[in-house]
Amino acid sequence: MKSYLIVFLVSMVPLIELRGAIPYAIGFGLPLVPSYIIAILGNMIPVPIIFLFARKVLVWGKDKPLIGKFFTFCLEKGEKGGKKLQAKAGRGLFVALMLFVGIPLPGTGAWTGTLAASLLDMDFKSSVLAVMLGVVLASIIMGAASAGLFGALGAVFS
Repeated sequence: MKSYLIVFLVSMVPLIELRGAIPYAIGFGLPLVPSYIIAILGNMIPVPIIFLFARKVLVWGKDKPLIGKFFTFCLEKGEKGGKKLQAKAGRGLFVALMLFVGIPLPGTGAWTGTLAASLLDMDFKSSVLAVMLGVVLASIIMGAASAGLFGALGAVFS
């Protein structure tokens, strides 16, 4: 039970998220299906909170002495990610957000994707759904990578 709690908590941490929780679960020999469900839930719990409040908190704190630089950095990163998404996606913003969150690269997880959706004024329901589908996609990719599937495919096709 303690290992599942760690999977849950790790999946909630910004930048690490599910991309760190799935390899942890596989590394400790936890069953895949419960680990996936727990990691996905842990990764999704902050999403509504981020969407509804992060922008307001970051704007409030950007001119404060101790936290201003960090909050400004977060706002700029979210705006940059959002503008990049919008430029590439055009009208396909839902799919672009899903792929942005789902392809496990540094800085492209649920936290950044949700902040970008909030800064782009996407509607709540479609943002959460796109992020959730992206999180599921990332879990599949990370599970396959952690299980050595990509290494095995490379050896077959080499």
